[in-house]
Amino acid sequence: MHNTTVDAGAKATQGIKEINEDYAGFLIPNDPYLAKVKGMAFCIADGVSSAEAGKEASETAVERFLSEYVKTPDTWSVSRCGEQVLSAINLRLYRKSHEFKQDNKGYLTTLSCLILKGVHGHLFHVGDSRVFRLREGEFEQLTSDHVTYLGQGKSFLSRALGMDNNLHIDYCNFELKEGDRYLLCTDGLHDFIPTAQLLQTLYLNEPASEITAKLCAQAAENGSDDNISCVVLKIQSLAHQDENEFTDELFRLPFPPALTVGMKLDGYRVIEELFSSPRSQLYLVEDEHSGQRFAMKTPSKNFEDDTHYIDRFLKEQWIGSRINSPHVVKIIQHSRPRTALYYLMEHLAGNSLDHWLQQHAPVKPKHAISMVKAIAKGLKAFHNNDAIHQDLKPGNIMVLADGTIKIVDFGSVFVAGVAELYRPIEHFGALGTATYSDPNYLMGKNAAIQGDIYSLATICYEVFTGQLPYGDKIEECTSMFDYDKLRYKSASKHNPIIPVWFDKALQKGVSFDLTSRYETIDSMLADLTKPNPIFLKPDPEPQEASSLVFWKIVSGFWFITLILMLYLFSQSTR
Repeated sequence: MHNTTVDAGAKATQGIKEINEDYAGFLIPNDPYLAKVKGMAFCIADGVSSAEAGKEASETAVERFLSEYVKTPDTWSVSRCGEQVLSAINLRLYRKSHEFKQDNKGYLTTLSCLILKGVHGHLFHVGDSRVFRLREGEFEQLTSDHVTYLGQGKSFLSRALGMDNNLHIDYCNFELKEGDRYLLCTDGLHDFIPTAQLLQTLYLNEPASEITAKLCAQAAENGSDDNISCVVLKIQSLAHQDENEFTDELFRLPFPPALTVGMKLDGYRVIEELFSSPRSQLYLVEDEHSGQRFAMKTPSKNFEDDTHYIDRFLKEQWIGSRINSPHVVKIIQHSRPRTALYYLMEHLAGNSLDHWLQQHAPVKPKHAISMVKAIAKGLKAFHNNDAIHQDLKPGNIMVLADGTIKIVDFGSVFVAGVAELYRPIEHFGALGTATYSDPNYLMGKNAAIQGDIYSLATICYEVFTGQLPYGDKIEECTSMFDYDKLRYKSASKHNPIIPVWFDKALQKGVSFDLTSRYETIDSMLADLTKPNPIFLKPDPEPQEASSLVFWKIVSGFWFITLILMLYLFSQSTR
């Protein structure tokens, strides 16, 4: 068995323009297993010139697609991988577009992506960049231009990445043939090279990189007034047909059996069981080939027939692989075939934060705030990838031997733009804890980033005081009526050295009212590290109390007056 081989080249030039808003690139994995399960990816994008951030949009779209596509679970189909990745990229660009106040500024780009896997090609397309195929003398455009014509030579782009929060993308797949030649290009090229000249150049018996250079030069010579970019690939050989059988096997991976110390699975020997719950197991394993140690997470056989659970488990791996931070556990890319469903993470030698606090409390303020900052950095890495953790708690935070803080567990994370948009946390037994999760989540209300801020503020309160901001009774709450009965307990009562402004920042961070809670992690950290003048003002509660008494007296006076008037009128009618 061998993989499909190609000769490919990509070139993006600014042409006569001052800025190059085009971006082109491709990825041909060196790892044989990755090439087998993911294939190769080729992309081209044309940032919308009327949008201020067209250059950044095209670059983000291509680079993120190429990097994130190969990190998707190897049991997902190509179409699902592409759609999930593109949906996440689209929402990212859409949100960045709406950071601008003016309508003519934003992150908008076309994008055309061609995936070659086994003996099939898969095409994803939005915008007016084009993909052509030259096969046995037949030249065919495989994409449709998403353009609306207004007459008198005027038109506008009707679809683009970043234009709408719901992405509408064209997808198709087709069989490949040896000798096929594919051209991905932007309008700065295809609008300025006649078909005859285009074919003549594509037929050249030269490396693909030289063909791309010649095409770009020809467009410039023909008077192109735009950026000029293209990707050219020539299929030299195709994978054997049993490649599809290999892929089909991946889609039917069974659940692994309960593992015990000494057992082996796909070349990984079990050293120790690290964790076990009704939903999953975590083992310390050693790779017999490299000697490296990893943490292996396996699904629980309790959910062997639960398709929603299986999908959730697979998505965990992808979500984790997208996040690159020194304060978030790293997902390990599979490098060889699997016979069962599981994924690997880096092994972290240390204690969970809840156990660490039991051993090291009380924590010195300087150390405590540095820990909170580290957790915040890890949490921001999720948010920067449009992901919400939703179940941040001390049990999901590791403190390593050198003091490094790492967030672990992706079981409750949701990625905006991917199927479930900020869907509130679901209860699956151990999933979600009332102690640290935002009550708005638990009551089915979307709290998004503010939900993670609540959890972070709660953890910060506990690190500094050893207690919880609303006491232990919060675990007994089952409705918002129950939560409304709770009152915030001043952190200074548990730790006298905590200043008023710090206590007020914590109180704002754990407010049940979303309009009163911080909207960003940075704003909360700013108030936790530097006194906010607003928090240093005298407590207005006494004034409010006296004002309340005054209005009670006034209301009582008018009530008595009303009764007296009714009595007088009733007397006069007799």
